[in-house]
Amino acid sequence: MEQSSVWIKTRRQEQTESAAAAATTIATMSRSRITTYATATQGLNSIWSQLYAFVVVVVVALSLLLNCQVCQGAGRAPPEPYYGRYIGQFTNFAHGIKGSIYAVDESTLFVKSFAYDGTGPDAFFWVGKTARPSPEGYIIPYPEEYTGSDPPVLQAHNNTDIILRLPMGKRIKDIRWLSVWCRRFTVDFGEVFIPPGLDVPKPRVLPEFRRLAHGLRSSNISVLDAKTFYIPNLHYDGAGPDAYFWVGNGSEPNIMGIKVPNEVGSLDPLRGYQGEDIEIQLPGSLTVYDIDWLAVWCVEYRHNFGHVFIPKDLDVPPALGQTKITTTTTPRPVYSNCREILPNKLQVKWELQGEYVQIELFGRISEDQYMAFGLSGANGRPQMAQSDVVVAFYDSNARVFRAEDYFISDLSQCDGQRGVCPDERLGARNNVVVVSGDRKGGVTSIRYKRLLQTNEAIYDMPIPIDREVSIIAAVGPLNARKEANAHSHTASDHNPDDIRINFSKRNDHSCKNSLYDIKDESGPKPWPTLKIKGEQRFRASIGATGGKRGYTAITGIPSWGIAWYINDLLIPEITVERGLTYEFIIEGGNDPAQPARYHPFYITDSPEGGLGQKTGLEARKQKAYAGVEYDEDGNAIPTGVGRYCEWEHRTVDRSAEFDNFEQFKSTLVFKCEDGEPGYMNWTVPMDAPDTLYYQCFTHNNLGWRINVVDAGASTASTTLQLERNQLFFYMMLTVFSLVVTRSRLTNCLLA
Repeated sequence: MEQSSVWIKTRRQEQTESAAAAATTIATMSRSRITTYATATQGLNSIWSQLYAFVVVVVVALSLLLNCQVCQGAGRAPPEPYYGRYIGQFTNFAHGIKGSIYAVDESTLFVKSFAYDGTGPDAFFWVGKTARPSPEGYIIPYPEEYTGSDPPVLQAHNNTDIILRLPMGKRIKDIRWLSVWCRRFTVDFGEVFIPPGLDVPKPRVLPEFRRLAHGLRSSNISVLDAKTFYIPNLHYDGAGPDAYFWVGNGSEPNIMGIKVPNEVGSLDPLRGYQGEDIEIQLPGSLTVYDIDWLAVWCVEYRHNFGHVFIPKDLDVPPALGQTKITTTTTPRPVYSNCREILPNKLQVKWELQGEYVQIELFGRISEDQYMAFGLSGANGRPQMAQSDVVVAFYDSNARVFRAEDYFISDLSQCDGQRGVCPDERLGARNNVVVVSGDRKGGVTSIRYKRLLQTNEAIYDMPIPIDREVSIIAAVGPLNARKEANAHSHTASDHNPDDIRINFSKRNDHSCKNSLYDIKDESGPKPWPTLKIKGEQRFRASIGATGGKRGYTAITGIPSWGIAWYINDLLIPEITVERGLTYEFIIEGGNDPAQPARYHPFYITDSPEGGLGQKTGLEARKQKAYAGVEYDEDGNAIPTGVGRYCEWEHRTVDRSAEFDNFEQFKSTLVFKCEDGEPGYMNWTVPMDAPDTLYYQCFTHNNLGWRINVVDAGASTASTTLQLERNQLFFYMMLTVFSLVVTRSRLTNCLLA
């Protein structure tokens, strides 16, 4: 990434260099003119020489001023450091008030290097709209978050940087001054006045993501400040193997970009999104003034899934940490407590929050499993019976994360009265609130809150905070009702030893490794390989790869999120006969300007494909058997093109949930763009090798194997199998006849 960042030349640098070059050019021209003028006018009055020099200086100054204005109009970044629109300095009347005030946005002020001795008995930041500071004003609470009903009195500060948010929906245009004001004695310790008509920086609304691949779309994106993007209603199927938020310079997204952390600050490949509102921030010192676009980009396959351009006339608030919005995906808190209850399977993190305890469970579980954590049924030992636990899981039917309050009276299936039962089935309440959930890398994490003391006397135990308490934890299967299934536990799926936790304790952190770092040796079970024999007409379109169960498991090669579907099957093995002619109906795209939707179909001896990417010796290593023509210069030209059709995810990639392709296919929807399909006829050469591949001309690894057999061989095997079946049938019929005949003969003899 450090190498990539070198390639991003900021607009600020370009414009500064442009201004400097212009100034140098003008100054050089001016000196030349002065020299020429001096030579040509020797003997003239020196007053005229001085006057001319003065005019030249004025011209240079005006030119530089004009150039700066042009740069600013073209999107030149404000000078650094940038704190917003400058308002003025505090005027001090008492208690050493100092500080520079800036308008950050419509409702936020920034006080740079604020000083106050803290000895005023009832002093606050105070704003109003009277002619001068007066009792007819109101408090700006600082700090913004406080306990109790009244804002705290202003404390001493020495060169402190302070962010002030106007309360009650007020905006800077609604006030005329800011004061440090003592309410008790109605005294103004220091003041600054807001210039009338002050033009404050504002967030900028951009268009939505351009929709190019993998179902990427959003509502209008906003630049909230110089480092923060707000992306509402984000949709992305999550099937790209190496996709990231990506920023850079140039007329289109390209490989010379920089990764942007996702909404939780991670640089992991992007997961799927289903209409979520998220906020992302540019890394390091990078700002929106330094970039031309924001994209979702696949690094491994160098593909743009969609992007939005950044305008050059931005005037957005500075990034001072003032931007706080509520999104559907909130950042994960940093916990000081963590215990690994089940080795390599279950970790629990917790934090006391007033009358609540917030708990986050991390489990290496599948989507048909739960993880449970709570208070043991007997203090001093792990006991399931009579325990009070929370069962957390991902509901794959409703596509939501759940955490439910359970009371375990017996180790049996819940019958509505006894057993492993949700409190709600027992007529009580679910006193657990889900905060968030996530599932990635084989790890399910669910964060929830529970009151320390509920008013459920029978089914809920109080969580003590003055001592340790024995806990119980387990993982296990869900039943058809999406409830914890009663089952016999082993030592690996529940804690066999007594584990005690003091929930009020801090820095109880014994987790040595993250569950995300544990390699899943088993992995999902691959789907059976699909095959097509005896067909002479094939329809080739694009579709989802099926994750680790589909393309990757079948071919042993990582996919980039899409693959060929032949006759609506994911990369089936095709069997063809030498000498026969086959027809292909092609729907892989015909617009080279949209590379993510342009996949010319061709047949080759290369298991990788991508002939259009190859040059020189690399291109000559593979032979094209159909779908490619060559011009007079020997350049390969794809001919297997047609309208674009794709089997798309209805929501996100759910391939890990299903044991076969047909089940997975039910989660897809088939969509075609306007236009006509392409057609290709291919007569299999008599000297064709036994193995060929159908591939994409412009990208690697989208197709799979073609088995080439001699004429009649593909039907011969079928005929031979039929003959074997018939022979077996006749043999069984003969045996049956002999048994019946013997039975009749025996009956006759006995008679």
